[in-house]
Amino acid sequence: MVIPVEPLDPLMGEEYNIISVTPDMALDIGHTYAGGLGVLEGDKFYAAATLGLRYVTFSLMYSNGYVSYEFDADGNPIPKPQPQPEEFLKLLKPMDKFRIRLRSEDVEVEPLIYENGNAKAVFLRPTSPQWASQLIDRLYIESSLDEKFYKYTFFAKSVAEFIRRNIPIYNITYIDLQEAYTAFLPLILKIPGKYRLVIHTAGIWGHPSFPRNLIHSEYCYNLINPEVVLTDVGLAASSQAFAVSAKHLDILLKIFPHFGDKLSYVTNGINIERWMHPKLREIYESHKLTLDTLPEFKRKIRNELEGFLRNFKDVSIEGKILVMWGRRIVAYKRPWLIVRLIKELRDKRIVFILSGKAHPNDGWGLEVMKEFMKLHRERENVIYLPEYTVDIAKKLLSGVDLLLFTPFSGWEACGTSYMKAAVNAVPTISSRDGGILELVVHGVNGWLFGDDIREPINYVGPEADEINEREYQELKKTLLEAANLIISNPEAYYRISLSSMRSFIPRVSMIRVLREYYPQLIKLPTI
Repeated sequence: MVIPVEPLDPLMGEEYNIISVTPDMALDIGHTYAGGLGVLEGDKFYAAATLGLRYVTFSLMYSNGYVSYEFDADGNPIPKPQPQPEEFLKLLKPMDKFRIRLRSEDVEVEPLIYENGNAKAVFLRPTSPQWASQLIDRLYIESSLDEKFYKYTFFAKSVAEFIRRNIPIYNITYIDLQEAYTAFLPLILKIPGKYRLVIHTAGIWGHPSFPRNLIHSEYCYNLINPEVVLTDVGLAASSQAFAVSAKHLDILLKIFPHFGDKLSYVTNGINIERWMHPKLREIYESHKLTLDTLPEFKRKIRNELEGFLRNFKDVSIEGKILVMWGRRIVAYKRPWLIVRLIKELRDKRIVFILSGKAHPNDGWGLEVMKEFMKLHRERENVIYLPEYTVDIAKKLLSGVDLLLFTPFSGWEACGTSYMKAAVNAVPTISSRDGGILELVVHGVNGWLFGDDIREPINYVGPEADEINEREYQELKKTLLEAANLIISNPEAYYRISLSSMRSFIPRVSMIRVLREYYPQLIKLPTI
């Protein structure tokens, strides 16, 4: 639900106030994202447009997107490129090309603009020489460390040159760097006090680094450490830095105590207009949603979902409990938990809906995809959708009965799938990690299992094995209790569903997020 807000009057005449720089961003069209960060940035973009904010997002135009998969007769996932659809490219407005220097050569850059109200998304692509075009062929897919370095150096130099040419410095209120891959920008475009870093990586692992000799070759800095961690660079160059949940801040303060004075947090949110089912939103905003009307609405949405699922498998969900696990397939999100549940609960009245894909260079993740497809083909009560697009996620998250959110504690910065489920009256069973700790009261508007771990524990090893086994048993017990509640006491289940929606909506709204990031740019209307 949108709360009306107004930009502050003194800024209305300026062309741009806010800049966000992100490696990927999920619009409602195109293949420009890989997972949660992209979807989050897309939600910010659409919410900023709704609010009338003067907002510009920079990203890269990946010619062949991220990755899709086909499966062969043996169930092996075969990766494929994602060429950008023509209908998306037709929406983009080209601007004048310009040149940057990369690898001691001139590289021609073409900006492509996607507009939504006052908000603009600038997608940058190299048009020549050929080697430069190849750098931006795929999202997060590179053949070498050098290729990755030059990809993000191209990004930084192109953003810097675009800003110099098109956006007066005095019109910029903030330049928000989304994740460490964007932290090269302040090394080129020095605007003191404007930069802020938003960290989306949870623990001590996953912070990208590059050899100092590579950085010297393009930026001419003689840095001390042989390996330069980009998160450190971004933190040093920024006036402020943000974690994306309260627990995430607690963990980051232990990893970057030397930047503790800059760190605070803004818990992630979602664009409710984008994610809440339109029919549910209509009856919610008309104050007609009650314990009596919610079951009828959910039945209608289940019928819609069943029709959609039949595109993937001839399945009946009548009288079944729909349990969903859907997200990017990486080890710390523990997809093996859902595999084990499926195998041990095979005789229960539960249909498991799986969705998500792995990075094509992640052998472990590809094996999980193969296992998911095997279960899809062999078990009547398993449906696997490898693509987890924005459109597919909307359909699934509004129509299932329960969502499982299972990261290894301490590894998930925030997560937002449980937010999208909750605003559609779908409660979550979650491990104690990320932003859900700020939102769920166990047994009231969802369920929690496992330990709240805030020290860096690797999810592989003897200590992790003990934690995983204990938490699996607790997850299994909680799921069975929730399933029994749906069957034996549906009114109690719908009460939890309704509580999840009503308690989440005001707290997960992207309007709340933008107000916390930009308090002086957005104000509530006077009454």
